[in-house]
Amino acid sequence: MLTLAEEKAKRYALINYTLTIVEVVYLLALLFLFIGLGFSRLLAENLSRYLLKYYFVIPTYIFIAYAAYYILNFPLNFYQSFILEHKFSLSKQKIKDWLADQIKSGIISYMIILILIAVFYYVLRHFSKTWWFIMSLFWIFFHLILAKVTPIIIVPLFFKYKQLSDEELRQRIIKLAQKVQVKILDVFEIDFSKKTLKANAAFLGWGASRRVILADTLKDKYSHDEIEVILAHEFAHYKLNHLLKLVLIDSAATLILFYLIFKTSFFTLSIFGFSSLLDISTLPIIMVYFVLFGIIMQPLLNYISRIFERNADRMALGVTGLKGAFISMMNKLAEQNLADRRPNPLIKFFFFDHPPVDERIRLASSYK
Repeated sequence: MLTLAEEKAKRYALINYTLTIVEVVYLLALLFLFIGLGFSRLLAENLSRYLLKYYFVIPTYIFIAYAAYYILNFPLNFYQSFILEHKFSLSKQKIKDWLADQIKSGIISYMIILILIAVFYYVLRHFSKTWWFIMSLFWIFFHLILAKVTPIIIVPLFFKYKQLSDEELRQRIIKLAQKVQVKILDVFEIDFSKKTLKANAAFLGWGASRRVILADTLKDKYSHDEIEVILAHEFAHYKLNHLLKLVLIDSAATLILFYLIFKTSFFTLSIFGFSSLLDISTLPIIMVYFVLFGIIMQPLLNYISRIFERNADRMALGVTGLKGAFISMMNKLAEQNLADRRPNPLIKFFFFDHPPVDERIRLASSYK
């Protein structure tokens, strides 16, 4: 029988699962309508007619299409990321701050999308036979660069972070990093509580930018032992080369996707009355490929990720020996983040990239 807290977490999780499915179906429907009803062709033709330079067409097309999608998706987005979080007492963020974050994330997303799509059409125009391979390499390289600059440029746009003020905890984390031979720039804390009451910690960046970031919602409510075992888990991912393996897996998936577009796009385009991917009007079709491929690949990526997470848990327990702290930490996180502790196997298959909380606790309980 579920406790009141577990029932609340189940309700929260069920709503999020439903909204995620609705969002994906809604996006696909909008893409098919945009291309099928001729809106994409009409937009591209008018932009080509009224803009003097061709290189203005792509950024303007993307801006209009992205803005239209944001407006059409706004009710769903607002409910899921603002109303729902407040309804379940997971956020105290004010509406003006939420809107400011939406503007900032919208600008960042637009710039990232613009770079990727602009390079896509440039490569497609100049390398008609090998564009899929060249674009895959660029896509991989771009995501690596993004991983490096995220803690330096993007995170500070949304959070204020400073060197961890708890010097005892800071030194403990630095010693842990030295013990497992992981080089870190420093340990930082961020004002997570101004946006959400959920707890989190991260090991971000690579090379000289690699750093530990602790949310204040975690730092202030968890013991040093519990925080140490959390960070031991994050360091374990690095020591076990999980990040490199995920990059290789993502790279292979990216290569397969672009090759699939290369081999099948002529047939797909003909269904909608197009003859070439170079036509910016066909961009929604490319987006459909990405969405459908993501749906197909997600269960496999989740399965691999869950294996990595279990291995990281085992290493964290072995390095720290803090079995009790691990179990208490998982129970706290489950309650604080309203985690679905025992999901339906089908839900786990499609949505969980981490083992459910109760599975992780059983693993720790049985650890010798």
